[in-house]
Amino acid sequence: MNTATKLSGFALGLAAVFGATYGIGHLTGPATPDVETHHDATAGGHDATGNDHGGGDAHLPGGLLVSERGYTLRPTAGPAGQFAFRVTGPDGGPVTRYEVAHDKRMHLIVARRDLSGFRHVHPELGDDGTWRVASPLAGPGVWRAFADFTPAGGEPLTLGVDVTVPGPLAARPLPPPATSTTVDDYTVTLTGTPEPGRTSRLTLSVSRDGRPVTDLQPYLGAYGHLVALRQGDLAYLHVHPEGTPGDGRTPAGPAVTFAAEVPSAGAYRLYLDFRHGDAVHTAEFTVVAGDPSGEVPR
Repeated sequence: MNTATKLSGFALGLAAVFGATYGIGHLTGPATPDVETHHDATAGGHDATGNDHGGGDAHLPGGLLVSERGYTLRPTAGPAGQFAFRVTGPDGGPVTRYEVAHDKRMHLIVARRDLSGFRHVHPELGDDGTWRVASPLAGPGVWRAFADFTPAGGEPLTLGVDVTVPGPLAARPLPPPATSTTVDDYTVTLTGTPEPGRTSRLTLSVSRDGRPVTDLQPYLGAYGHLVALRQGDLAYLHVHPEGTPGDGRTPAGPAVTFAAEVPSAGAYRLYLDFRHGDAVHTAEFTVVAGDPSGEVPR
């Protein structure tokens, strides 16, 4: 999906506002005027039924806009070490009512621009419409913050904004594609390759100490949670696995299968959250869609 034309009108108007926020970072990402777009069921975001939906039109993946369909992601001042923001609605006031999607009313995902850092957290909503959480920004760099939510009575949205954490920074290259990775003492194996513009089945299998894990614990209403970010613009894709815990048909591992559609050819970073041993673990993969060589673009 070509986002160049939509991104060309971005401005940096919120930078000064965010400079006072958190005491550890400031906004550097673009803000747009409200953009009227059409719903796209393949480009990030999710609804309360477990179906994933996009935050943009047929040409724009989720997470690339700070303002869409009258809703705007607005950072707010807060104590050092805290990440605080509001979502304002079409009437200009803070949104205070949200639908529950996958057990939460707000999913906040942050990723460093070079894709070397990732966190998925769930802020708490105050009576004044402000979301607050301990800052998930782990170290210096430019981070993309994604607010993934569904306003009450509305459609799912994913809004995004850049945040800079000052300090010494050495850019890290994207790791090469791989079909296996380790996190903590788990090994996660990936089967399947994403194909641009088509639904692909991606299966991730979890083992520990060489033994398949067959007692994964539900996390956000599923046995796994997958986010894909496109290298470069960090276009956002948020999907959930096939099946539901407790439906009598979905095993609790070792394999978790996702139906995912990437918006274009290119390199993507996949982040799999899974819960086992009463802790959430995140496995990371690099995959390349639409390139027979499988090489990461530079």
